[in-house]
Amino acid sequence: MDRAHWRSAAVDLAVGLRAMFGRHAWLVQAFGSHLFHGPGKARYDDHCLALHEAAGFAPADADRIAAAVFTHVLGAALGDAAEVSLDRRLRRDGRDPQERLDATMARAVEVAREFPRLRARLDGPEALDYAAAPGAEFEEALRALLDGLAARLGGGLDAQR
Repeated sequence: MDRAHWRSAAVDLAVGLRAMFGRHAWLVQAFGSHLFHGPGKARYDDHCLALHEAAGFAPADADRIAAAVFTHVLGAALGDAAEVSLDRRLRRDGRDPQERLDATMARAVEVAREFPRLRARLDGPEALDYAAAPGAEFEEALRALLDGLAARLGGGLDAQR
């Protein structure tokens, strides 16, 4: 792995993991109640460590980066899985889940407007879409995480993008 491209490779790996969790939403919740091991997981873990070590990180730092990225992916995937689960639950009685979600979000906005900082974000020039899922922020936050870890752990690695 080329040191200059480790971040984009790390982002691609994390995006792929999140996509896999999206295809298997049950797996995200299973992490809270099952121990996982096996050749597939070991291969993925080894690949992550190799990627970060090839970028110049010491083994212990590669472990920290891999763990931090996995935690970030798992957190995002948990939100995705929760949406799938909520949609299924809202469909059970045959009613339109989007209609129910819209009504709930409208009530949530009413409540939020009672609080000054939330009201400013809802009514300001860059109005917050209170119902929007934080999808695009995943990669931006992932890049910030990698940048911060590189700066903190890798010295000169923070200048390489």
